[in-house]
Amino acid sequence: MIVMDIFCHPLWVVSAALLAIVVRLQRRARWDPKACAVRLIGKTAIVTGANTGIGKFIALDFARRGARVILACRSESRGSAALNEIRQITGNEDVHLRLVDVSSMDSVREFAKRILKEEKALHILVNNAAVSGLPKQMTKDGFEASFATNHLGPFLLTNLLLDLMKRSASARIVTLSSINHTKGQVNFSHFHGENLIHHMDQIYNHTKLHNIICTNELARRLRDTGVTANSVHPGVVMTEVMRHYPFWIRYPFNLVGFFFFKSPEDGAVSPIYCAVAEELEGVTGKYFDSDCSLILPAPLARDAALAVKDFEICERLTSKP
Repeated sequence: MIVMDIFCHPLWVVSAALLAIVVRLQRRARWDPKACAVRLIGKTAIVTGANTGIGKFIALDFARRGARVILACRSESRGSAALNEIRQITGNEDVHLRLVDVSSMDSVREFAKRILKEEKALHILVNNAAVSGLPKQMTKDGFEASFATNHLGPFLLTNLLLDLMKRSASARIVTLSSINHTKGQVNFSHFHGENLIHHMDQIYNHTKLHNIICTNELARRLRDTGVTANSVHPGVVMTEVMRHYPFWIRYPFNLVGFFFFKSPEDGAVSPIYCAVAEELEGVTGKYFDSDCSLILPAPLARDAALAVKDFEICERLTSKP
């Protein structure tokens, strides 16, 4: 009770708020999307997980720039709410909802089949959808659920849409990873739920490492096609990615995050930068931080031989039997 009284004291609250403002100003990205005049009229963009958080603000930015935007969401109700909000704010009626569950390879294939049938071009693909802290569970495809959602589903989706993006070049693939990839490990038995420790964000860290490894190899394979592929860390952001964690973890995280973490709108800045910034035209196989700065990822993420092996294994795992 005494501790709660201290934290609720007006002086403490004001001091924390002022400190939070200073921290956020210091962490503000060097690139401002609102100051970027790039227009996307005539361009088509897909954003996964666009019904909330970072994904919704990425889609909102693209819509403001005049793009045809496809919200790739699992929930029809939440996706429709985001769709209506984005259309109302931007006045862009060329924003559409398409349902997909990236943890299901069949759902990804059906989504990609529809896109290839309906869309004449695809210029931007943002792989944003992700989960963290899922309990131990397997998908019907035989994959560990977090690996299916965070890596194998986006991997398959990207590869199914590659030919369309090549025909639409120049085009950009942006995959949201995390600074936590530095704590990740590569063990290919993880894909099938083996040798995994389900504790905090350890599995999430592994999946985010695979994101960068395979994105780098994809960039190598796409060289001279006009399609680029980059990874980005959006920052420590207050989103729903923690929704699967126990209350006793979420509560202090959200309390601290309220003062010191980025908002979803701020977290969307670096992915938007990778998707639209003119100075990144032709830049591929790179990793950007939440400040929109080019940095080196962990050594494992830069291992070219490992990247080839990882990519080939993911191709086999996601190929239709």
